[in-house]
Amino acid sequence: MEPWILIAAFVLDIVLGDPEWLPHPVRWVGKAATASENFWRKKIAPEFWGGAALAVSLVFSVWLGACVFLWGLNTLGGVFHLMGSVLLLYYCLSVRSLASEAWRVKALLDSNGLDAARRQLSRIVGRDTENLDREGVVRAAVETVAENFVDGILSPLFFALIGGPPAALAFKAVSTLDSMVGYKNERYRRFGTFSARLDDAANFIPARVSPIPIFFAAMIFNKAPFHALRICIRDGGKHSSPNAGIPEAAFAGALGVQLGGPNFYGGRLVEKPFIGDEGAPVRSSLILDAILLMAGASIITVAGCAALAVAWAMK
Repeated sequence: MEPWILIAAFVLDIVLGDPEWLPHPVRWVGKAATASENFWRKKIAPEFWGGAALAVSLVFSVWLGACVFLWGLNTLGGVFHLMGSVLLLYYCLSVRSLASEAWRVKALLDSNGLDAARRQLSRIVGRDTENLDREGVVRAAVETVAENFVDGILSPLFFALIGGPPAALAFKAVSTLDSMVGYKNERYRRFGTFSARLDDAANFIPARVSPIPIFFAAMIFNKAPFHALRICIRDGGKHSSPNAGIPEAAFAGALGVQLGGPNFYGGRLVEKPFIGDEGAPVRSSLILDAILLMAGASIITVAGCAALAVAWAMK
């Protein structure tokens, strides 16, 4: 992996984000998953193995398709291969889109549009949002920024570093499948188990690396870096997800806010432990703080990955 590919893809994501008009392979993955779900349900029983077949076939197809795409570009010339690599990695990053979605929640709260803020929030979280108060909306927005720092930024860069853009795109296929079938409801409890566990495995190392860039970003923005590490160590394992609690705890500590707690999912109350200590008032400005912390940690991550790529090339 050329270091400038990492940097160029990151800059492209900051500039373009995820416009609806731009064809996006991740959206194609979602459509392919929807189209093939019934096929695998009917073809293979029990449901667990049908879901496993869906996940393996789709992730492998995405990886192979990306490899063939880059191979084809390489036959046209090295410049085309490099440009294609930047494009594929750009598709895997979501710094600007995550920041924009969270910022819209803050803007609506600031204009006293609580109902509109709840609807906007429902685009980026899995919990029920219709009855959340202002503090609940703010906490949910901060939590999703923290969790998606790993899923939408750190993990794609990690896989790009070890396997190039095809590996990063394959990771995005895993993440997309988890968001579509990795639910613990009646329809997907068995069928989506493999996808959910595959996503847990893919994010395992990046999640545990995430406190490092969060720590340095907290230093840059004059937050509480050492408190972030303390809360991460104390509360990072409380989350029901083996990975999400780690960046969430680091953000909670850095921002001095308490996250987590009981929430409704699909009309059912789910008791979850609190993460972090009660401290800072839960105002909409915390969303901006979380966005800045995520952006700073993302820049640090890109710089770190580029440095590792240079070191590997010089080995």
